[in-house]
Amino acid sequence: MSQDRQSKVADEIAHHIAAFIQKEANNDPLITVTRAEMNRDYSQATIFITTIPEEKQDAALVFLKRAGSDMRHYVKKHMRIKQIPFLSFEVDFGERHRQHIDDLVRDAGIPSTFEIPKE
Repeated sequence: MSQDRQSKVADEIAHHIAAFIQKEANNDPLITVTRAEMNRDYSQATIFITTIPEEKQDAALVFLKRAGSDMRHYVKKHMRIKQIPFLSFEVDFGERHRQHIDDLVRDAGIPSTFEIPKE
């Protein structure tokens, strides 16, 4: 049950961080929050992101780290939790690899398992 609550809190934090980024960041690069993970005592949240273009992910991480305290205040304002976690940010390389595999499958002409067939 604690894992379920932990997952729900992480999902809600990811949602609020994505809203903050949409509101405060410019669109170059486009930053997408893919997921968040919480530690057991809710004191630390790791936010995973991807960027378009991929080459600007370092600039995006610099922006996110610099805006971390503003994001904590935003989360505090929009969530009702006792402890506001400290935020860290990482590139979601798992998502990057999934996107790359999907591109390879598409280039090979094999129908993707993620696409809805056209009638």
